[in-house]
Amino acid sequence: MNDIRQDVLAAAEGWIGTPYRHQGSTKGVGCDCLGLVRGVWREIYGHEPELPPPYAPDWAERGGRDRLMVAALRHFGPPIAIDEADAGDLLLFRWRPDHAAKHAGILCGQEHFIHAYEQAAVVRSALVPSWRRRIAGVFRFPARPEVPTIADGPV
Repeated sequence: MNDIRQDVLAAAEGWIGTPYRHQGSTKGVGCDCLGLVRGVWREIYGHEPELPPPYAPDWAERGGRDRLMVAALRHFGPPIAIDEADAGDLLLFRWRPDHAAKHAGILCGQEHFIHAYEQAAVVRSALVPSWRRRIAGVFRFPARPEVPTIADGPV
């Protein structure tokens, strides 16, 4: 596992126990599955690439657009094959093949993932067959941008 995925996994593990709160993204206070990913992204990169508009609990069933998948493609790049997935990768899930992806989690080994579980909290769950067959995409967090240092000379 490379450094970025180790950092992503460590950040995600730090969110375990955060209560579930629709549209939340604050560690220890509350988050939903998107808020978990947003919060981990902020910890890794220092800021969010964009703020999502307000969304209803049934947002994926409205409008027919696969908004979560489109956002993942925009910020993470192309998906990777499920057999290449490793700890620290983003997982997107869809409940039914003909519906938009609606849930997100972070892989923490081949058998578990971390996600915000409605009516509960951020938890580590087993990636059992019922979860595995709902995976809609696997994405790798992008590398951090290179930051010039004093040793690199004038900036």
